[in-house]
Amino acid sequence: MRAQWVQKRTKDSIPTQLYYAKNGIITEEMHYIANIENLEAELIRKEVARGRLIIPANINHRNLVPMGIGIATRTKINANIGSSQIVEDIDDEVAKLQTAIKYGADTVMDLSTGGDLDKIREAIIKSSSVPIGTVPMYQILHDVQNDVLKLDIDTMLEVLRKQARQGVSYFTIHCGFLLEHMPFVAKRKMGIVSRGGSLMASWMLHYHKQNPFYEYFDEILKICQEYDVSLSLGDSLRPGCLADASDEAQFAELKVLGELAQRAYNADVQVMIEGPGHVPLNQIERNVELQKQFCNEAPFYVLGPLVTDIAAGYDHIASAIGACVAAWKGVAMLCYVTPKEHLGLPNANDVREGIIAYKIAAHAADIARGRVGARDRDDAMSDARYSFDWNRQFELALDGERAREFHDEALPQEVFKDAEFCSMCGPKFCSYKITQDIFKNYKEGEKPPLASNQ
Repeated sequence: MRAQWVQKRTKDSIPTQLYYAKNGIITEEMHYIANIENLEAELIRKEVARGRLIIPANINHRNLVPMGIGIATRTKINANIGSSQIVEDIDDEVAKLQTAIKYGADTVMDLSTGGDLDKIREAIIKSSSVPIGTVPMYQILHDVQNDVLKLDIDTMLEVLRKQARQGVSYFTIHCGFLLEHMPFVAKRKMGIVSRGGSLMASWMLHYHKQNPFYEYFDEILKICQEYDVSLSLGDSLRPGCLADASDEAQFAELKVLGELAQRAYNADVQVMIEGPGHVPLNQIERNVELQKQFCNEAPFYVLGPLVTDIAAGYDHIASAIGACVAAWKGVAMLCYVTPKEHLGLPNANDVREGIIAYKIAAHAADIARGRVGARDRDDAMSDARYSFDWNRQFELALDGERAREFHDEALPQEVFKDAEFCSMCGPKFCSYKITQDIFKNYKEGEKPPLASNQ
């Protein structure tokens, strides 16, 4: 499908979705997204042209199914996977990818730091129908044998070119963290919790030079423009605990990200903004509003946020609470958190748990925002429940396998798929059944019970 679309544009000097949108062209990707989102294609084009919606779709990722990230479309979720220096296996990473896609991830980030990074990324992109994002700094560091002091801009740019050629659809670049922000960091309880941000801080402080991603941002834009790689401007100074939320460091970086987002937009490069982190529930709306103000309403992509620091082992729940509020207030994409957050490298089951928690959060936010068709599935589920259509309930559930497993723990026999009760209330105390009997009798001529005031 997409291979044919891209082939037609091989002679175009600037093959980005933003360039086409600015010039009044509705691409096949825009048409496709409009169809699956139940929106007008012209609206999709206008939102892309305005910079409020991005379509991460590297021209070399030919098996990609297009999707859009923006306030006009349904809330999207990203799943992070990746090897480490301790645990590395290509097949495991592909299995995590497949799990992520199966349970509804809209994008996947490969955050591998160990093993053959090129081969891992190649296998993931080849197996993926969703956009793949990376943090190039991880491979940059890997290529210099983890010696941050050996980094130079040529090495950095070459890694970006290589990953762009492979088909990576968006880069997280920590380019808004400047040398002059370091005094703000010193005031924090937890300093820098971003891996990319901490590595960049080490480099800047050693050489006492400005962030090279910031200084050579125009060169980065040229690479992104050539392959239509979207930029996810990373929040190096995101708060890693509630005590550091909404502080001077966080917002100083956010203002710089807004300036860089405008430069990317002017270069026809699609851009979104990364956000926190750990944020108390009552501060989330303000964070979203300030991002809109500083970044000209570029799509906001947030990690959580986690609304408490003490939910270790259950951080997928703690963060999904914050994610739901954030999406309700205007965030376009949510980065999932797994139960292993802060504790270890997630496996395929952890990926499943994180995705479902975030699908719930995103869906609830879409209903709250009144997005077209958002509640249709919920209404269908209500009908299925009231009619005791158990198989239909499993089909409609966000995790139908889990729903079936729970139902079948007590009533595994197939005959109970037609039963007008479950193991919770049994056949005599089901409220649905009692209500149905009341109205059935009423229709047959019996008088319904009178209200107490009658």
